[in-house]
Amino acid sequence: MAMDEGPRGSPSAERATGSTPANGRDGGRGNASGEHQGLLAEICGAQRLTDAYIQDLRALGAAAADRGIPLHVVLADFFACAHRVRDGRTGSGRAGDPSETGDGAAAVLGVLGDAAVALSEGHETAHRAAIRREEAGRREFVDDLLEGRTPLGQLAERAERFGLRLVGPHRVAVARTRTPFEAGAAATRYVEDGLTSRFGVEQVLITTKDGLLVCVASGTVAQVPQLFAAQAGDSVAEPCRVAVSRPRTGPSGIVRSYQEACRALDTATQLGFDAPVVNASDLLVFQVLGRDRAAISDLVITVLGGLAQARGGPDVLLETLTSYFAAGCRNTSTARRMGIGVRTVGYRIGRIRQLTGYDPTDPDQRYVLQTAVLGARLLGWPESPLQSGD
Repeated sequence: MAMDEGPRGSPSAERATGSTPANGRDGGRGNASGEHQGLLAEICGAQRLTDAYIQDLRALGAAAADRGIPLHVVLADFFACAHRVRDGRTGSGRAGDPSETGDGAAAVLGVLGDAAVALSEGHETAHRAAIRREEAGRREFVDDLLEGRTPLGQLAERAERFGLRLVGPHRVAVARTRTPFEAGAAATRYVEDGLTSRFGVEQVLITTKDGLLVCVASGTVAQVPQLFAAQAGDSVAEPCRVAVSRPRTGPSGIVRSYQEACRALDTATQLGFDAPVVNASDLLVFQVLGRDRAAISDLVITVLGGLAQARGGPDVLLETLTSYFAAGCRNTSTARRMGIGVRTVGYRIGRIRQLTGYDPTDPDQRYVLQTAVLGARLLGWPESPLQSGD
């Protein structure tokens, strides 16, 4: 774009900054350039655009964007106005108009092209700034909603701006993959578009936080968490695990549900669960175990500590116990799950009984062993040494 320095206090600058919107096309939002006839007349008569003209045009494009006028309407109005200016010059019959020559016409087209670029730059810059402001406001709202940092009245009022209703019960579901979810990324948009197009923005809020994909859903629409899990899994090319909270009422309930879903996700990961979707209500017993670390540490050391005497360490026998309980305490099913012989399973069960003093085949003692095994998985034993509370 050709640019020469021009006086910043030019009449064109004053018209660009001092004009007021006029009613016109596009639903009465104002003609994008009709009120700047004088500026356009000067531009059509110029051989090149000065810096002042360029700044005026960028300001005009930005003002149109702020008024919500689409770029294609801005450009259409601009060229229509330029055409009227050109018709006025032709109809006046002025002799020696340089635009009548081939070189002059080419110069006018070049100026109009550069002017259209300047209009577009101003419009797009303002539009991007508006998007960034909207995203920043949404991110601040999401953080306040999930962390409970804002008074409930203000939070409910801000939620309405984003179409979300905070009345009634809500569930929160969170999804995690190896690659963190990011706001505006293709996977996030895929899930958001799929759910909001089906249920509406007043029923579902899709966002990201700390690398997780988060779904806040009205408790009156029971199928949202399941569909969220399916959409999240389809949006990525890697394993995706989803945890779903219990429903709770009000903004404070959303905070608690979000925290519960995150804890359930961590617990399922610690326990090595294979299920892609876990419900927080199914993991309450494990969360109870994890709350009293001293007590569960004592249980693991007391019940399973003897396994450390096994040749090669306790890992193989711990894995056997885990598979044994998962297989319903049947040797044949355990052997199939582990890919070993049934006699090997029987031998290991015998060794466990010898080293711990607890018999996995006895229903009463089996519960103690199973609780200790779960505690060991929660605490990361034997990889992480434990210390008795005594």
